[in-house]
Amino acid sequence: MALGAIASLGAGTASASPATATGPATAATCAYPYVCFQRLSDGAIVGRFQDVTSTWQSLPSRPSNVKIINTRNDDVAYIRYASGSQACVTPNSTFTITGYVLTGIRISSSATCA
Repeated sequence: MALGAIASLGAGTASASPATATGPATAATCAYPYVCFQRLSDGAIVGRFQDVTSTWQSLPSRPSNVKIINTRNDDVAYIRYASGSQACVTPNSTFTITGYVLTGIRISSSATCA
């Protein structure tokens, strides 16, 4: 899914936008160089990742209805849905997920989504 695109995948939705559009409150809760999972219902950070990995890191809490905040300048973050599908969050952007369960994250040193 390209940055700025909005997709409807069945009953849920996913959308992406530049990280700067989220304002200073988000920046204060998710600092560089992290990729964070922020719960939409109350704004709480429920996951924070920073390691570049070649394999998936599991998300034990299996979050849904979250905003993924990628504060990294040159690295993309791939997220994995429970269905096995994947999405890519570009550097310095956010990606909102509603209606889907997430099971994994992989931060890549690539600056663009493959």
